[in-house]
Amino acid sequence: MKTLLLNPPSFEGFDGGASSRWPATREIASYWYPVWLAYPAGMIPGARLLDAPPHGISLQETLKIAQDYEFIVLFTSAPGLHNDLKLARMFKEQNPHVKIAFVGPHVTVRAEETLRLADGAIDFVTRKEFDYSVTEFAMGKPLADIEGIAYLDANGRFICTPDRPPIHDLDALPWATEVYARDLDYTKYNVPFLLHPYVAFYSTRGCPALCTFCMWPQTISGHPWRKRSAQDVANEFAHAWELFPKLKEIFFDDDTFSYQPSRTIEVCEKLKPLKKTWSCTARVTTTYDALKAMKEAGCRLLIVGFESGDDQILKNIKKGATTDMARQFMKHCKKLGLVVHGDFILGLPGETPQTIEKTIRFAKELDCETIQVSIAHAYPGTELYDYLVEQGWLTEGAMTDEEGHQLPHIEYPGLTKGQIMKAVEDFYDGYYFRPRIIARIVGKAIFDGQERKRLYREARDFLRLRSKRQAYYRSQVETAGTHKGV
Repeated sequence: MKTLLLNPPSFEGFDGGASSRWPATREIASYWYPVWLAYPAGMIPGARLLDAPPHGISLQETLKIAQDYEFIVLFTSAPGLHNDLKLARMFKEQNPHVKIAFVGPHVTVRAEETLRLADGAIDFVTRKEFDYSVTEFAMGKPLADIEGIAYLDANGRFICTPDRPPIHDLDALPWATEVYARDLDYTKYNVPFLLHPYVAFYSTRGCPALCTFCMWPQTISGHPWRKRSAQDVANEFAHAWELFPKLKEIFFDDDTFSYQPSRTIEVCEKLKPLKKTWSCTARVTTTYDALKAMKEAGCRLLIVGFESGDDQILKNIKKGATTDMARQFMKHCKKLGLVVHGDFILGLPGETPQTIEKTIRFAKELDCETIQVSIAHAYPGTELYDYLVEQGWLTEGAMTDEEGHQLPHIEYPGLTKGQIMKAVEDFYDGYYFRPRIIARIVGKAIFDGQERKRLYREARDFLRLRSKRQAYYRSQVETAGTHKGV
Protein backbone atom coordinates (compact mmCIF):
# COMPACT_ATOMS: atom_id res chain seq x y z
CA MET A 1 0.00 0.00 0.00
CA LYS A 2 1.57 3.27 -1.11
CA THR A 3 2.08 5.21 2.13
CA LEU A 4 2.62 8.85 3.07
CA LEU A 5 3.95 9.60 6.57
CA LEU A 6 2.86 13.17 7.27
CA ASN A 7 3.70 15.92 9.72
CA PRO A 8 0.91 18.21 8.50
CA PRO A 9 0.82 21.95 7.78
CA SER A 10 -0.83 23.81 10.62
CA PHE A 11 -0.20 27.22 12.18
CA GLU A 12 2.59 29.12 10.43
CA GLY A 13 5.88 28.12 12.04
CA PHE A 14 4.14 25.57 14.30
CA ASP A 15 6.40 22.77 15.51
CA GLY A 16 3.62 20.65 16.90
CA GLY A 17 4.07 17.08 15.87
CA ALA A 18 6.42 14.33 14.85
CA SER A 19 8.96 14.78 17.66
CA SER A 20 8.25 18.05 19.44
CA ARG A 21 7.80 17.39 23.16
CA TRP A 22 6.21 20.79 23.74
CA PRO A 23 3.89 21.39 20.75
CA ALA A 24 3.83 25.10 20.01
CA THR A 25 5.05 27.92 17.80
CA ARG A 26 8.28 29.07 19.44
CA GLU A 27 9.54 32.52 20.33
CA ILE A 28 12.06 31.93 17.57
CA ALA A 29 11.31 29.72 14.57
CA SER A 30 12.45 26.21 15.49
CA TYR A 31 11.95 22.83 13.87
CA TRP A 32 12.75 19.43 15.31
CA TYR A 33 13.08 16.39 13.09
CA PRO A 34 10.07 14.06 12.65
CA VAL A 35 12.04 11.17 14.15
CA TRP A 36 9.01 9.07 15.11
CA LEU A 37 7.67 9.11 11.56
CA ALA A 38 11.06 8.34 10.06
CA TYR A 39 11.19 4.77 11.37
CA PRO A 40 8.03 3.42 9.67
CA ALA A 41 8.89 5.55 6.64
CA GLY A 42 12.04 3.45 6.39
CA MET A 43 10.20 0.16 6.99
CA ILE A 44 7.36 0.48 4.46
CA PRO A 45 8.46 -0.11 0.84
CA GLY A 46 7.87 2.92 -1.35
CA ALA A 47 6.83 5.17 1.56
CA ARG A 48 7.50 8.90 1.71
CA LEU A 49 8.04 11.11 4.75
CA LEU A 50 6.53 14.57 4.22
CA ASP A 51 7.38 17.16 6.89
CA ALA A 52 5.29 20.11 5.75
CA PRO A 53 6.03 22.89 8.31
CA PRO A 54 9.80 23.37 7.92
CA HIS A 55 9.63 22.91 4.16
CA GLY A 56 6.90 25.53 3.78
CA ILE A 57 4.51 23.07 2.13
CA SER A 58 1.02 24.56 2.09
CA LEU A 59 -2.32 22.89 2.69
CA GLN A 60 -3.09 22.84 -1.04
CA GLU A 61 0.32 21.42 -1.90
CA THR A 62 -0.16 18.72 0.75
CA LEU A 63 -3.53 17.78 -0.73
CA LYS A 64 -1.99 17.55 -4.19
CA ILE A 65 0.85 15.31 -2.97
CA ALA A 66 -1.58 13.08 -1.05
CA GLN A 67 -3.49 12.25 -4.26
CA ASP A 68 -0.78 9.74 -5.12
CA TYR A 69 -1.10 7.72 -1.88
CA GLU A 70 -3.42 4.99 -0.64
CA PHE A 71 -2.54 5.28 3.06
CA ILE A 72 -1.75 8.42 5.06
CA VAL A 73 -0.23 8.32 8.55
CA LEU A 74 -0.70 11.73 10.18
CA PHE A 75 1.10 12.77 13.37
CA THR A 76 -1.22 14.98 15.40
CA SER A 77 -1.01 16.92 18.68
CA ALA A 78 -3.45 18.33 21.23
CA PRO A 79 -3.12 21.96 20.00
CA GLY A 80 -3.25 20.97 16.32
CA LEU A 81 -5.93 18.26 16.47
CA HIS A 82 -8.86 20.23 15.05
CA ASN A 83 -6.78 21.54 12.14
CA ASP A 84 -5.61 17.99 11.47
CA LEU A 85 -9.18 16.64 11.51
CA LYS A 86 -10.16 19.23 8.90
CA LEU A 87 -7.26 18.09 6.75
CA ALA A 88 -8.27 14.42 7.13
CA ARG A 89 -11.79 15.28 5.92
CA MET A 90 -10.27 17.02 2.89
CA PHE A 91 -8.23 13.91 2.12
CA LYS A 92 -11.40 11.79 2.24
CA GLU A 93 -13.36 14.24 0.07
CA GLN A 94 -10.54 14.20 -2.45
CA ASN A 95 -10.25 10.40 -2.39
CA PRO A 96 -12.93 8.44 -0.48
CA HIS A 97 -10.84 5.27 -0.75
CA VAL A 98 -7.75 6.63 1.02
CA LYS A 99 -6.99 5.10 4.42
CA ILE A 100 -5.97 7.46 7.23
CA ALA A 101 -4.34 6.74 10.59
CA PHE A 102 -3.66 9.34 13.27
CA VAL A 103 -0.64 8.76 15.49
CA GLY A 104 0.93 10.62 18.41
CA PRO A 105 0.49 11.26 22.15
CA HIS A 106 -2.98 12.79 21.96
CA VAL A 107 -4.64 9.90 20.14
CA THR A 108 -2.85 7.43 22.40
CA VAL A 109 -4.83 8.73 25.39
CA ARG A 110 -7.92 10.07 23.59
CA ALA A 111 -8.47 7.31 21.05
CA GLU A 112 -12.26 6.97 21.13
CA GLU A 113 -12.87 10.69 21.48
CA THR A 114 -10.70 11.41 18.43
CA LEU A 115 -12.36 8.73 16.31
CA ARG A 116 -15.82 10.03 17.09
CA LEU A 117 -14.79 13.65 16.46
CA ALA A 118 -13.44 12.53 13.08
CA ASP A 119 -16.87 11.17 12.07
CA GLY A 120 -15.42 8.66 9.63
CA ALA A 121 -12.45 10.70 8.41
CA ILE A 122 -9.98 8.49 10.32
CA ASP A 123 -9.79 4.72 9.79
CA PHE A 124 -7.83 4.02 12.96
CA VAL A 125 -5.54 5.55 15.58
CA THR A 126 -2.47 4.04 17.19
CA ARG A 127 -1.52 3.79 20.84
CA LYS A 128 2.04 4.32 22.08
CA GLU A 129 4.82 3.26 19.69
CA PHE A 130 3.37 2.89 16.22
CA ASP A 131 6.32 1.75 14.09
CA TYR A 132 5.06 -1.78 13.49
CA SER A 133 1.33 -1.02 13.77
CA VAL A 134 1.23 1.25 10.70
CA THR A 135 3.76 -0.91 8.85
CA GLU A 136 1.60 -4.01 9.30
CA PHE A 137 -1.47 -2.18 8.01
CA ALA A 138 0.47 -0.89 4.99
CA MET A 139 1.52 -4.47 4.28
CA GLY A 140 -2.10 -5.66 4.24
CA LYS A 141 -2.77 -6.96 7.76
CA PRO A 142 -6.43 -6.61 8.90
CA LEU A 143 -7.14 -4.06 11.63
CA ALA A 144 -8.45 -6.69 14.03
CA ASP A 145 -5.09 -8.51 13.90
CA ILE A 146 -2.89 -5.46 14.57
CA GLU A 147 -1.83 -4.80 18.16
CA GLY A 148 -1.82 -1.31 19.66
CA ILE A 149 -4.54 0.35 17.60
CA ALA A 150 -8.17 1.48 18.01
CA TYR A 151 -10.98 1.95 15.50
CA LEU A 152 -14.75 2.03 15.09
CA ASP A 153 -16.32 -1.05 13.49
CA ALA A 154 -19.10 -1.03 10.91
CA ASN A 155 -21.67 -0.65 13.70
CA GLY A 156 -19.87 2.28 15.28
CA ARG A 157 -18.57 0.25 18.23
CA PHE A 158 -15.21 1.28 19.65
CA ILE A 159 -12.66 -1.50 19.19
CA CYS A 160 -9.36 -1.43 21.06
CA THR A 161 -6.91 -4.20 20.15
CA PRO A 162 -4.45 -5.60 22.74
CA ASP A 163 -1.51 -3.39 23.70
CA ARG A 164 1.64 -3.77 21.64
CA PRO A 165 4.70 -4.52 23.79
CA PRO A 166 7.43 -1.85 23.76
CA ILE A 167 10.11 -2.33 21.12
CA HIS A 168 13.27 -3.66 22.71
CA ASP A 169 15.37 -4.51 19.67
CA LEU A 170 16.00 -0.93 18.58
CA ASP A 171 18.92 -2.00 16.39
CA ALA A 172 16.39 -3.75 14.13
CA LEU A 173 14.80 -0.42 13.21
CA PRO A 174 16.04 1.50 10.15
CA TRP A 175 18.29 4.51 10.53
CA ALA A 176 16.28 7.74 10.64
CA THR A 177 19.11 9.61 8.92
CA GLU A 178 18.74 7.45 5.79
CA VAL A 179 15.10 8.54 5.53
CA TYR A 180 16.05 12.19 6.08
CA ALA A 181 18.56 12.01 3.24
CA ARG A 182 15.94 10.48 0.96
CA ASP A 183 12.91 12.66 1.79
CA LEU A 184 13.91 15.85 3.65
CA ASP A 185 16.05 18.95 3.18
CA TYR A 186 18.22 19.00 6.28
CA THR A 187 19.10 22.67 5.83
CA LYS A 188 15.46 23.57 6.65
CA TYR A 189 15.79 22.49 10.29
CA ASN A 190 16.80 25.14 12.77
CA VAL A 191 16.99 25.24 16.55
CA PRO A 192 18.52 28.49 17.87
CA PHE A 193 20.98 26.91 20.29
CA LEU A 194 22.13 24.10 17.96
CA LEU A 195 24.66 24.56 15.17
CA HIS A 196 23.12 24.87 11.72
CA PRO A 197 22.60 22.64 9.89
CA TYR A 198 22.08 19.79 12.33
CA VAL A 199 20.41 16.37 12.26
CA ALA A 200 18.77 14.52 15.14
CA PHE A 201 17.98 10.92 15.98
CA TYR A 202 17.47 8.65 19.00
CA SER A 203 19.97 6.38 20.73
CA THR A 204 17.40 5.23 23.33
CA ARG A 205 13.67 5.21 23.90
CA GLY A 206 11.76 5.79 27.12
CA CYS A 207 12.71 7.55 30.33
CA PRO A 208 12.71 6.08 33.86
CA ALA A 209 12.23 9.54 35.39
CA LEU A 210 8.73 10.29 36.72
CA CYS A 211 8.30 14.01 35.96
CA THR A 212 4.55 14.60 36.15
CA PHE A 213 4.40 17.10 33.27
CA CYS A 214 6.53 15.25 30.71
CA MET A 215 4.39 14.02 27.85
CA TRP A 216 6.51 11.45 26.00
CA PRO A 217 7.24 8.84 28.70
CA GLN A 218 3.61 8.95 29.87
CA THR A 219 2.11 8.56 26.40
CA ILE A 220 4.32 7.32 23.56
CA SER A 221 7.75 6.10 24.64
CA GLY A 222 6.98 4.79 28.15
CA HIS A 223 9.17 4.66 31.24
CA PRO A 224 11.11 1.44 30.43
CA TRP A 225 14.49 2.61 29.16
CA ARG A 226 15.55 0.76 26.02
CA LYS A 227 18.93 1.19 24.38
CA ARG A 228 20.41 0.75 20.95
CA SER A 229 23.80 -0.89 20.98
CA ALA A 230 26.65 1.59 21.28
CA GLN A 231 28.09 0.30 18.01
CA ASP A 232 24.84 0.82 16.08
CA VAL A 233 24.64 4.39 17.42
CA ALA A 234 28.22 5.08 16.39
CA ASN A 235 27.67 3.56 12.95
CA GLU A 236 24.68 5.80 12.22
CA PHE A 237 26.53 8.78 13.68
CA ALA A 238 29.50 8.23 11.34
CA HIS A 239 27.26 7.61 8.32
CA ALA A 240 25.33 10.84 8.92
CA TRP A 241 28.46 12.89 8.30
CA GLU A 242 28.78 11.18 4.92
CA LEU A 243 25.12 11.73 4.04
CA PHE A 244 25.03 15.44 4.89
CA PRO A 245 28.11 17.31 3.61
CA LYS A 246 27.26 20.66 5.27
CA LEU A 247 26.47 19.11 8.65
CA LYS A 248 27.74 21.02 11.69
CA GLU A 249 26.33 18.95 14.55
CA ILE A 250 24.37 15.81 15.49
CA PHE A 251 21.80 15.99 18.26
CA PHE A 252 20.74 12.94 20.28
CA ASP A 253 17.05 13.67 20.82
CA ASP A 254 16.52 10.99 23.49
CA ASP A 255 14.20 11.65 26.42
CA THR A 256 17.41 11.56 28.48
CA PHE A 257 20.62 10.58 26.70
CA SER A 258 22.84 10.53 29.79
CA TYR A 259 20.53 8.69 32.20
CA GLN A 260 22.92 5.77 32.86
CA PRO A 261 26.61 6.75 33.37
CA SER A 262 28.06 3.41 32.25
CA ARG A 263 26.07 3.42 29.03
CA THR A 264 26.93 7.06 28.38
CA ILE A 265 30.63 6.31 28.73
CA GLU A 266 30.30 3.24 26.49
CA VAL A 267 28.74 5.30 23.68
CA CYS A 268 31.34 8.03 24.13
CA GLU A 269 34.13 5.49 23.70
CA LYS A 270 32.68 4.69 20.27
CA LEU A 271 32.17 8.34 19.29
CA LYS A 272 35.52 9.71 20.48
CA PRO A 273 37.63 8.36 17.57
CA LEU A 274 35.26 9.97 15.06
CA LYS A 275 36.20 13.46 16.29
CA LYS A 276 32.87 15.09 15.42
CA THR A 277 30.61 17.57 17.21
CA TRP A 278 27.38 16.51 18.89
CA SER A 279 24.89 17.60 21.55
CA CYS A 280 22.25 15.84 23.61
CA THR A 281 19.69 15.96 26.41
CA ALA A 282 20.86 15.49 30.00
CA ARG A 283 19.67 15.56 33.61
CA VAL A 284 21.39 17.34 36.48
CA THR A 285 21.99 13.90 37.96
CA THR A 286 24.64 13.20 35.29
CA THR A 287 27.94 12.31 36.96
CA TYR A 288 31.16 14.23 36.47
CA ASP A 289 32.85 11.17 34.92
CA ALA A 290 30.05 10.85 32.36
CA LEU A 291 30.22 14.56 31.55
CA LYS A 292 33.98 14.33 31.14
CA ALA A 293 33.64 11.37 28.78
CA MET A 294 31.03 13.27 26.78
CA LYS A 295 33.24 16.33 26.42
CA GLU A 296 36.22 14.24 25.33
CA ALA A 297 34.03 12.48 22.74
CA GLY A 298 33.02 15.74 21.05
CA CYS A 299 29.93 16.80 23.00
CA ARG A 300 29.37 20.55 22.72
CA LEU A 301 26.00 21.32 24.34
CA LEU A 302 23.48 19.83 26.76
CA ILE A 303 19.76 20.59 26.90
CA VAL A 304 18.82 20.41 30.58
CA GLY A 305 15.43 20.73 32.23
CA PHE A 306 15.98 22.72 35.42
CA GLU A 307 12.26 23.65 35.46
CA SER A 308 12.20 25.64 38.74
CA GLY A 309 14.40 27.25 41.36
CA ASP A 310 12.09 26.13 44.15
CA ASP A 311 12.78 22.72 45.69
CA GLN A 312 9.18 22.17 46.77
CA ILE A 313 7.97 22.62 43.20
CA LEU A 314 10.60 20.13 42.07
CA LYS A 315 9.18 17.68 44.60
CA ASN A 316 5.64 18.42 43.48
CA ILE A 317 6.46 17.43 39.89
CA LYS A 318 8.57 14.39 40.94
CA LYS A 319 11.64 15.78 39.19
CA GLY A 320 14.03 13.58 41.14
CA ALA A 321 16.51 16.44 41.47
CA THR A 322 17.22 19.44 43.68
CA THR A 323 18.49 22.96 43.12
CA ASP A 324 21.78 22.06 44.85
CA MET A 325 22.25 19.19 42.41
CA ALA A 326 21.67 21.65 39.58
CA ARG A 327 24.28 24.03 40.96
CA GLN A 328 26.85 21.25 41.21
CA PHE A 329 26.01 20.04 37.71
CA MET A 330 26.59 23.53 36.28
CA LYS A 331 29.94 23.79 38.06
CA HIS A 332 31.00 20.54 36.40
CA CYS A 333 29.81 21.69 32.97
CA LYS A 334 31.64 25.02 33.21
CA LYS A 335 34.80 23.31 34.39
CA LEU A 336 34.68 20.96 31.40
CA GLY A 337 33.65 23.63 28.89
CA LEU A 338 30.24 22.11 28.11
CA VAL A 339 27.62 24.61 26.93
CA VAL A 340 24.20 24.33 28.60
CA HIS A 341 20.80 25.34 27.28
CA GLY A 342 18.50 25.54 30.31
CA ASP A 343 14.77 24.88 30.20
CA PHE A 344 12.48 26.46 32.79
CA ILE A 345 8.71 26.19 33.27
CA LEU A 346 6.44 28.72 34.94
CA GLY A 347 3.08 27.71 36.37
CA LEU A 348 3.80 24.26 37.80
CA PRO A 349 1.93 23.16 40.98
CA GLY A 350 3.04 25.27 43.94
CA GLU A 351 3.92 28.29 41.79
CA THR A 352 3.45 31.73 43.30
CA PRO A 353 4.77 35.19 42.42
CA GLN A 354 7.48 34.56 45.02
CA THR A 355 8.62 31.22 43.55
CA ILE A 356 8.76 32.79 40.09
CA GLU A 357 11.15 35.46 41.39
CA LYS A 358 13.14 32.71 43.08
CA THR A 359 13.44 30.81 39.79
CA ILE A 360 14.58 33.90 37.89
CA ARG A 361 17.33 34.49 40.49
CA PHE A 362 18.26 30.80 40.30
CA ALA A 363 18.55 30.93 36.51
CA LYS A 364 20.86 33.95 36.71
CA GLU A 365 22.98 32.11 39.26
CA LEU A 366 23.29 29.05 37.00
CA ASP A 367 24.14 31.32 34.04
CA CYS A 368 23.39 28.94 31.17
CA GLU A 369 24.49 29.99 27.71
CA THR A 370 20.86 30.15 26.57
CA ILE A 371 17.49 29.50 28.18
CA GLN A 372 13.91 28.70 27.23
CA VAL A 373 11.04 29.74 29.47
CA SER A 374 7.84 27.81 28.87
CA ILE A 375 4.34 28.18 30.24
CA ALA A 376 3.26 25.02 32.06
CA HIS A 377 0.97 22.99 29.84
CA ALA A 378 -0.91 19.96 31.11
CA TYR A 379 -1.33 17.49 28.28
CA PRO A 380 -3.94 14.71 28.41
CA GLY A 381 -2.35 11.48 29.58
CA THR A 382 0.03 13.11 32.03
CA GLU A 383 -0.13 12.95 35.81
CA LEU A 384 -0.05 16.76 35.86
CA TYR A 385 -3.23 16.93 33.76
CA ASP A 386 -5.12 14.57 36.07
CA TYR A 387 -3.96 16.45 39.16
CA LEU A 388 -4.99 19.87 37.84
CA VAL A 389 -8.41 18.61 36.75
CA GLU A 390 -8.93 17.13 40.21
CA GLN A 391 -7.98 20.42 41.87
CA GLY A 392 -10.05 22.52 39.48
CA TRP A 393 -7.04 24.57 38.36
CA LEU A 394 -7.19 23.72 34.66
CA THR A 395 -9.12 26.42 32.83
CA GLU A 396 -11.23 26.02 29.70
CA GLY A 397 -9.18 28.45 27.64
CA ALA A 398 -7.21 27.49 24.54
CA MET A 399 -3.67 26.12 24.90
CA THR A 400 -2.44 28.23 21.98
CA ASP A 401 -3.36 31.45 20.22
CA GLU A 402 -4.35 31.72 16.55
CA GLU A 403 -0.71 31.32 15.53
CA GLY A 404 0.06 28.34 17.76
CA HIS A 405 1.95 30.25 20.49
CA GLN A 406 1.53 29.02 24.04
CA LEU A 407 -1.26 30.47 26.15
CA PRO A 408 -1.59 29.74 29.88
CA HIS A 409 -4.44 27.37 30.69
CA ILE A 410 -3.62 26.86 34.37
CA GLU A 411 -4.63 29.26 37.13
CA TYR A 412 -3.99 28.98 40.87
CA PRO A 413 -5.37 30.86 43.86
CA GLY A 414 -3.13 33.92 44.02
CA LEU A 415 -1.61 33.41 40.55
CA THR A 416 -3.59 34.30 37.43
CA LYS A 417 -3.01 33.36 33.80
CA GLY A 418 -2.11 36.97 33.07
CA GLN A 419 0.53 36.96 35.79
CA ILE A 420 2.06 33.76 34.40
CA MET A 421 2.24 35.26 30.92
CA LYS A 422 3.83 38.47 32.19
CA ALA A 423 6.31 36.46 34.24
CA VAL A 424 7.63 34.83 31.05
CA GLU A 425 8.61 38.24 29.69
CA ASP A 426 10.02 39.35 33.05
CA PHE A 427 12.11 36.18 33.07
CA TYR A 428 13.52 36.71 29.58
CA ASP A 429 14.12 40.43 30.16
CA GLY A 430 15.81 39.85 33.50
CA TYR A 431 18.02 37.12 32.09
CA TYR A 432 19.08 38.41 28.68
CA PHE A 433 19.15 42.16 29.27
CA ARG A 434 22.22 41.93 31.46
CA PRO A 435 25.42 43.63 30.26
CA ARG A 436 27.44 40.40 30.34
CA ILE A 437 24.87 38.47 28.29
CA ILE A 438 24.42 41.32 25.80
CA ALA A 439 28.19 41.48 25.33
CA ARG A 440 28.30 37.72 24.73
CA ILE A 441 25.60 37.94 22.05
CA VAL A 442 27.08 41.00 20.37
CA GLY A 443 30.49 39.35 20.34
CA LYS A 444 29.11 36.42 18.39
CA ALA A 445 27.45 38.74 15.88
CA ILE A 446 30.60 40.79 15.30
CA PHE A 447 32.89 37.88 14.47
CA ASP A 448 30.49 35.59 12.59
CA GLY A 449 28.50 36.91 9.63
CA GLN A 450 26.21 33.87 9.43
CA GLU A 451 25.55 34.07 13.16
CA ARG A 452 24.83 37.80 12.80
CA LYS A 453 22.07 37.16 10.24
CA ARG A 454 20.63 34.38 12.35
CA LEU A 455 20.61 36.50 15.51
CA TYR A 456 18.88 39.33 13.66
CA ARG A 457 16.07 37.00 12.51
CA GLU A 458 15.73 35.50 15.97
CA ALA A 459 15.64 38.91 17.67
CA ARG A 460 12.93 40.08 15.27
CA ASP A 461 10.79 36.97 15.93
CA PHE A 462 11.32 37.21 19.68
CA LEU A 463 10.35 40.89 19.89
CA ARG A 464 7.23 40.25 17.83
CA LEU A 465 6.05 37.53 20.21
CA ARG A 466 7.05 39.67 23.20
CA SER A 467 4.64 42.32 21.98
CA LYS A 468 1.83 39.73 21.67
CA ARG A 469 2.44 38.49 25.22
CA GLN A 470 2.33 41.99 26.60
CA ALA A 471 -0.98 42.58 24.81
CA TYR A 472 -2.35 39.33 26.30
CA TYR A 473 -1.37 40.42 29.79
CA ARG A 474 -2.99 43.82 29.34
CA SER A 475 -6.19 42.19 28.10
CA GLN A 476 -6.27 39.91 31.15
CA VAL A 477 -5.83 42.88 33.50
CA GLU A 478 -8.58 44.81 31.71
CA THR A 479 -10.93 41.78 31.86
CA ALA A 480 -10.26 41.35 35.57
CA GLY A 481 -10.95 45.05 36.12
CA THR A 482 -14.24 44.82 34.22
CA HIS A 483 -15.34 41.84 36.30
CA LYS A 484 -14.65 43.84 39.46
CA GLY A 485 -16.64 46.79 38.15
CA VAL A 486 -13.61 49.01 37.70
